[in-house]
Amino acid sequence: MSVRVEISVESAAGARIAAGAGATRIELCAGLADGGLTPSAALIETAAAIIDTHVLIRPRPGGFRYTAEEIALMVRDIRLARGYGAAGVVVGALNAAGELAPACRELVAAADGLPVTLHRAIDVSADSIRTLDTAISWGFARVLTSGRHATAVAGAELIHAMVDRAAGRVDVMACGGVRPDNAPRVVAATGVADLHAAPRTPVGTSGPGEVSFSGVGVPAGHDRLETDAAAVAALCALFR
Repeated sequence: MSVRVEISVESAAGARIAAGAGATRIELCAGLADGGLTPSAALIETAAAIIDTHVLIRPRPGGFRYTAEEIALMVRDIRLARGYGAAGVVVGALNAAGELAPACRELVAAADGLPVTLHRAIDVSADSIRTLDTAISWGFARVLTSGRHATAVAGAELIHAMVDRAAGRVDVMACGGVRPDNAPRVVAATGVADLHAAPRTPVGTSGPGEVSFSGVGVPAGHDRLETDAAAVAALCALFR
């Protein structure tokens, strides 16, 4: 079975790494340490010229219950992302009951025909199978899930059930700790044809003194995390 590989990146360098390794597409974000946030317009435009780019639309860290003002911002960001060359967008919103919020229909409509991925809001929804059904009926092209677990390996049983339920009506993409050493096992256990990974490695050196602007979770002595070129190459090579 052919497997499509999506790499989550937050820089132009990451986009080039993914393209060079033969990834199918990227999910473009800012702030991966915060779970991913909407990237800048300039970054969208730059990445879109390099590789098929699907843009995460998430206006803030935290959960997925958004105010009307936040939804309006997301709609505008979707339209801007389209204008800057995005090939798709990645969104999600839940209501107070943990169901897919009706505002998601507005987000899908704003994409104006671009494929829309439902992100891991599905993993914290009240019922992932019911949310999958709703996503299909509302026109999502893809759902991103770790099967309500921290890793795709741990959530494989539910991911497989979602693949069966989708029956080809929407792509189910597995994520959560996907790496070259476990990717074949994830595919075999879930039946997915899409994998999502965000392998990163620490780069650069932190400056002297007590004040530091290193990213959250970056090992001591390093400046930031960047897409791991070796891991991306090895992952893509498995399914080339």
